[in-house]
Amino acid sequence: MSSTSVAPSGAGTDTPATGRRQSIMLAVILVTQLMVVLDATVVIVALPNVRTALGFSAADLSWVQNAYALAFGGLMLLGARAGDILGRRRVFLTGISVFTIASFLGGLAQTSGMLLAARALQGVGAAVAAPAALTLLIMTFQEGPPRNRALGYYSLVSSGGGSVGLVVGGMLTDWVSWRWGLFINVPIGIALVLVARNYLTETPRRSGRFDAAGALTSTLGITSIVYGLTRVGAHGWSDATTLAAFAAGVLLLVGFVVVERRAEQPITPLRLFLDRDRSLSYLTMLLVVSAMFGMFFFLSQFLQGVLLFSPLEAGLAFLPLTALLFGMARVVPRLMDRVGPARLMITGSVLIVAGMLWLTRIGEGSDYLGSVIGPMVLFGFGAGQIFIPLVSRAVSGVQPQDAGAASGLLNVIQQVGGALGLAILVTVYGTSSRSAAAAGDTVHALAEGIGSAFEASLVFAVLTLIVVVVSLRPWVRTAAASASSSAG
Repeated sequence: MSSTSVAPSGAGTDTPATGRRQSIMLAVILVTQLMVVLDATVVIVALPNVRTALGFSAADLSWVQNAYALAFGGLMLLGARAGDILGRRRVFLTGISVFTIASFLGGLAQTSGMLLAARALQGVGAAVAAPAALTLLIMTFQEGPPRNRALGYYSLVSSGGGSVGLVVGGMLTDWVSWRWGLFINVPIGIALVLVARNYLTETPRRSGRFDAAGALTSTLGITSIVYGLTRVGAHGWSDATTLAAFAAGVLLLVGFVVVERRAEQPITPLRLFLDRDRSLSYLTMLLVVSAMFGMFFFLSQFLQGVLLFSPLEAGLAFLPLTALLFGMARVVPRLMDRVGPARLMITGSVLIVAGMLWLTRIGEGSDYLGSVIGPMVLFGFGAGQIFIPLVSRAVSGVQPQDAGAASGLLNVIQQVGGALGLAILVTVYGTSSRSAAAAGDTVHALAEGIGSAFEASLVFAVLTLIVVVVSLRPWVRTAAASASSSAG
């Protein structure tokens, strides 16, 4: 899942394309966005098969998702800067090519290490291609209805792509092999490169500097923290390697702050966090995505490991959530004008809490109709009401020179938040299921661990509601005062 970003100021100064060329360019951009968003989740339903084929441990299995998410999120702002400096068409083609090659290598992987390396390389390609694709969209369509319509399609693909990945992954795994969740990108990537070479025009290069030090320290720092968290479930908090990973992560993140304060052109302007509403919007995004990706991961494990669904059945089981996310992406923009973003965000947060609370009751005796589809519906309605108003608040009032960084940072937080949240939930899962697993009851251990993971997800959901209420309180007071003044 990925939120809609706002292109940097001036991105639309070139003459937009027209007619058939414009339609083809939009198709290229939308397929690209769908591919990179979908790949964050397409392997989730296939994870039990991947574990069997390549010998992953329960804790290490989360890295199949996290390797992609961390590379994608950590390097995305650097990819956006590369487009400014080197030209977005060139960068876009490079990113798609890297992504396609990595997908092919991942499909051929014979060891867990080979697959994780390929997933990380996929993330690098996505981080390079995705920002360039969005900016090319902005430059292709004139400001006003044409651009708003194109951005609406882009937002629809971005918000629903992650859940579509669950369905597609289940189909490919059941009908062919889990490897085709990766191989499917190869013909699509080749087609994108061929079409883009003929229809995308190069953008002017701009002078600037690469903040490679900022990108590397932040990415490696978060990765170290995530690695430490995933080890805790299997090795405990006193493990020397775990403690070293946490220490390295903290030092790298401190180094990142120092680098960004001194950099002439920082990849993440720290002044963005001085705005209270924006900082709380980023925190809200991190929390809700942590709960959402954890739900995807563990619900897929539950459907296949406890309810004994096939990969296809597990993928299709997510269809209610997929349909709701797509539907809400079309409805919410109109609702924002009628009821306002504050009510939507609060209502959405309450529904997410209700859905996660319902999931905490899941166990060995649960079934799909009684224990799964209901929470999915609540979560779909809730998440669908939060994301668009959240993006709007996060980029509101941003200075033109910071527009690209502010909106891009939302995408970064989505990927990194999903990885961090999943790492925490994997730790809870491992700690809870360890005693049951020692007794030899695999299904009971799985159900016990997943139930505990959903309890931790409930904490994320409750924190989301608290942060939303706190962040919106001044806005609600201001709106109420304004309404009272107008009535008087």
